[in-house]
Amino acid sequence: MAIVEMTGRLGALVIDSVVRLGAFVLFLLTTALYVFIPPFKPRLWIRQIRIIGADSLFLVILIGGFTGMVLGLQGYNTLRRFGSDGALGTVVALVLVRELGPVLAALMIAARAGSAMAAELGAMQSTEQIDALTVMAINPVQYLVSPRLLAGVISFPLLTAVFDVVGIFGGYMVGVGLMGAPSGAYFNGIAANMDGHDIMTGIYKALVFGVIVTWVCCYKGYHADRMATGVSRATTEAVVLSSAMILAFDYFLTSILL
Repeated sequence: MAIVEMTGRLGALVIDSVVRLGAFVLFLLTTALYVFIPPFKPRLWIRQIRIIGADSLFLVILIGGFTGMVLGLQGYNTLRRFGSDGALGTVVALVLVRELGPVLAALMIAARAGSAMAAELGAMQSTEQIDALTVMAINPVQYLVSPRLLAGVISFPLLTAVFDVVGIFGGYMVGVGLMGAPSGAYFNGIAANMDGHDIMTGIYKALVFGVIVTWVCCYKGYHADRMATGVSRATTEAVVLSSAMILAFDYFLTSILL
């Protein structure tokens, strides 16, 4: 009997996990479909682009600058041991554009804008505002989630590009201005060794991360429990899950795009 009971619990757990995963994926597909179905709401798109993109600009610039400065400092000290300090610009640019730029920018936006999305939708769910939209014949997914998904797809590549540029100049300030690396070789190395494939790799990652962050955070907020701790739990789960998925998908995308 104990084995039968354990088997039943395991089967119920597996079925429940599959159902949850199906609802998770179906939420993304439905949201993406409503992006192309009228009525279109340009004001909602612009508002979400401002919230996700423009309001995150200062944070991205700050983190990008310090990340580039750390890379310039550590890269110069490491390359100097091998007499290759002239390759500092290439190392800083490739590391930022291919890996650290899209990943760190996505993590910062998930922490700032993603948590705000989950909290806002969770509060609307707990106060039954989403039910009110349904009563007024307004599709809540199309009205609340689709504009955020579109704004994420637009904003993440732009913010990643800003992160990369600021990081490269941050590496230049420390590596060349402070540590004394060759000035001409810094940007010449970037121009000679970084091509369009490297840039597009970072852009592709940023697009995927934009979908992941908006998808996960909106799903968690939209399905938040209607209780006192529902909003806080949904916000925490959204940031943790989106951050984990960013790192996991970064590995898979890197292995595919190499």
